[in-house]
Amino acid sequence: MTTILGISAYYHDSAACLVIDGNIVAAAQEERFTRKKHDQAFPSNAIAFCLQDAGLKPDQLDFVGFYDKPLVKFDRLLETYLDYAPVGLPSFLKSMPLWIKEKLWLPDLIRRNFAEMEGLKTPKEIRRHVKNYSWQLCFGDHHESHAASAFYPSPFEEAAIITIDGVGEWATCSVGFGSGHEFNLLHELRFPHSLGLLYSAFTYFTGFKVNSGEYKIMGLAPYGKPTYATLIKDKLLDIKDDGSVRVNQEYFTYSEGLHMTGKAFEKLFGSPPRKPESLITQRDMDLARSIQDVTEEILLKIVRFAHRETGATNICMAGGVALNCVANGRISREGPFKQIWIQPAAGDAGGALGAALALWHNELNKERLTPIKDEMQGSYLGPKFDDNEIQRELSDLGAIYEKFTEDELIKITAKELSKEKTIGWFQGRMEFGPRALGARSILADPRSEKMQKNLNLKIKFRESFRPFAPSIIREELSKWFDLDCDSPYMLLVSNIKEIKKKEMTESEKRLFGIEKLNIKRIIVK
Repeated sequence: MTTILGISAYYHDSAACLVIDGNIVAAAQEERFTRKKHDQAFPSNAIAFCLQDAGLKPDQLDFVGFYDKPLVKFDRLLETYLDYAPVGLPSFLKSMPLWIKEKLWLPDLIRRNFAEMEGLKTPKEIRRHVKNYSWQLCFGDHHESHAASAFYPSPFEEAAIITIDGVGEWATCSVGFGSGHEFNLLHELRFPHSLGLLYSAFTYFTGFKVNSGEYKIMGLAPYGKPTYATLIKDKLLDIKDDGSVRVNQEYFTYSEGLHMTGKAFEKLFGSPPRKPESLITQRDMDLARSIQDVTEEILLKIVRFAHRETGATNICMAGGVALNCVANGRISREGPFKQIWIQPAAGDAGGALGAALALWHNELNKERLTPIKDEMQGSYLGPKFDDNEIQRELSDLGAIYEKFTEDELIKITAKELSKEKTIGWFQGRMEFGPRALGARSILADPRSEKMQKNLNLKIKFRESFRPFAPSIIREELSKWFDLDCDSPYMLLVSNIKEIKKKEMTESEKRLFGIEKLNIKRIIVK
C-alpha cells in the first residue's frame, strides 16, 4: 500500500488530499474546519481528517506532496522587485520577512507543522519528533499540480489540458495534452501577463476582494452592458490568435505594489476604485460585464488553440479562472471539443489533489485505473457524520429536534419548500471545492421571484445580485436548458430554453441593471 498526502498551504485556500494506491480517499479545505474563508494556514485540521478517515498516523505516510515550488516563486518575486525598483519597496519590505523567516525553509516548516499538529510544542520535542517522519517530501510545479488535478480524475483516456489562474511560480496559463497516465504541458504564458490577474484587477477596481471576490464580478456582469470592452482591448491588452495576452503594465501595479491598479487605470475609467461596501453603480455593472465578455473571448481563443495543437476531442480544465462557469458554458457551447470536464476544486485547494496524483502517476509511473471514469466521487470527499453523532451533538447543544425516516424527511422538505421556506440540507460527505453540491446546501423553491433576493439578504447576508444554481434531474435538463450533457459540479452556465422564457413588458425593459433582479423571467408550468 502506497499512501500519498497532497497539501496546498501558505497562500490561500489551504487543503489536504489523501491518495492510497491511486484512489482518492479523502480531501478537504482548511476553511471548512476553521471557518476562515480562504484560510491560508497549514491545513492541520484537513490533514488530521484525511488521516483519521483512513486510520493512519502521520509517520505512516510514504510521500507528502506540496502543490508548488517555493524557491522558483521566490525567484520570480525577486526578479520582479528588481525590475520595478525602487517603486515596489513597500511591497518588498512587507513580503520579504515572511519569506526569509519561513517560506524559504518550507521543508523544515512543513515537518514542524506536522509535529505541532500532533500536539508537540517545545522546539526540542519537535526536533526529536520530526525524525520519525520517514516520508519523502516532494514539491510539484504549480501548473503541473493543476493539470494533474484536471486530467487524472477526468473520465477521459486522452484530453487537452488548460490550466489558467493568476500566477503560479511564473506561469499564468498552460496548455498541454494528457494520454493514459502521462501528460505534458506544451505551452505557457508567463507573469506579468495574466488573464487571471487582469480579472482580479477589475475585481479590486469594482470594490471586491482579490482572490475571493472574482465570482461576484461574474454574478454582477449580467446586469451591465459591455460598454468598456473595446477600451479594455485597445488600451490594456494585446490579444493574440492563440489566446495569449500582453498586459499593458502602464495601467497596473500588481507587479510592484500592494494594489492591483494605479492612477493611469483610474484616469482611463474616469474615477478611483469603488470603496468596498459602497453603493454599486451602473458603471460597476458595466465594468463587470465588459471584463467578463473580454475574458470569454480570450478563453475561447485559448481553447481553439489547444484543439489545434493537440487534436484532442475532449478537454480538461483547472486553475482559478476555470471556476468561471459562465465562460465554461460558452466553451461547452461554442468550443471545438466534444466534451469538457472541469476539476470541481479548480482553485489552489485542488492543487493538493493534483500534487498527490502527480506523484502517483508521474513520479511512481503508475497506470490510471480502468475503465477511465470520473474519479471525483461527486466531489463528496470530506467529513461525514452518522445519526448517532448528529443526535449526540444536538443533545449536547440543547437543540430542539425531531428525528424522521428518510421518506418522511423528503416529504416534509418538499412541503416546506412549496411554502417558500428555506431548508438547510446536510447529508453524507462534505464537498471538496467551493461549490455546495447538495451535501451542505441551502435549498429553496426557484419558482418564487422573491427567493433570490430573500436568500441573499436574509440567509446569506450578501449582495442581492448574487446568483444561485438550479438543481434538476438529468432527464429534465434539456427541456429547460440549452444543455444536454452532465454538469454535476455547478461549473457550466447554460441559457434557459427560449420556449420557457417570459417576455418582459415595456416598462420592465426600461429598467437598468439590478432593478431587473426581481422580474420573473421564466414560465413555470
